[in-house]
Amino acid sequence: MTPTGTLTTLFSFCVQSGCPTGPGPVVQATDGNFYGTSIGGAYDQGAVFEFAPTGSFTTLYNFCPQAGCADGELPRGVLQATNGTFYGTTSVGGANNGGTVFSISMGLGPFVKTVPTAGKVGAHVIVLGNGLTGATSVSFNGTAATFTVVSDTEITATVPTGATTGKVVVVTSGGNLKSNVSFRVH
Repeated sequence: MTPTGTLTTLFSFCVQSGCPTGPGPVVQATDGNFYGTSIGGAYDQGAVFEFAPTGSFTTLYNFCPQAGCADGELPRGVLQATNGTFYGTTSVGGANNGGTVFSISMGLGPFVKTVPTAGKVGAHVIVLGNGLTGATSVSFNGTAATFTVVSDTEITATVPTGATTGKVVVVTSGGNLKSNVSFRVH
């Protein structure tokens, strides 16, 4: 939807058996594509899908064709964790027929997430990720920040003087981890 209210339909779900129907919430991943679940799919037990902003739709996984499957049925959406993997739950199925927790990897790399995603110079920011122990630097759009490693999954940092809106980068022994969204300095 544009700021003036013009709506563009990018994909239409269907109601026929075997196709994606009844979509749940979608998340935009670090690759720019959208990921979500539907209650339809090839076996009408649910599916995980990927949707590109250009309009291409791909079913990534169809849940089991019979009731009581180990992988579950009727998924309820996915979230991307800072390790790059997607995680979700199903409503039913699994060993006890009470649902499952599942993961699906699309080969997307790890990233960091800031809490909050915006702030003023001098504000304290939590940086979440994986493998943060031993981090050697944190920067806000290229401006070095003071920081403290709290744990392997958390750093606290202060928005530095001179910082501008852009990605937060944490340098670790495993490489550079960029934030999934730009940090907005106001």
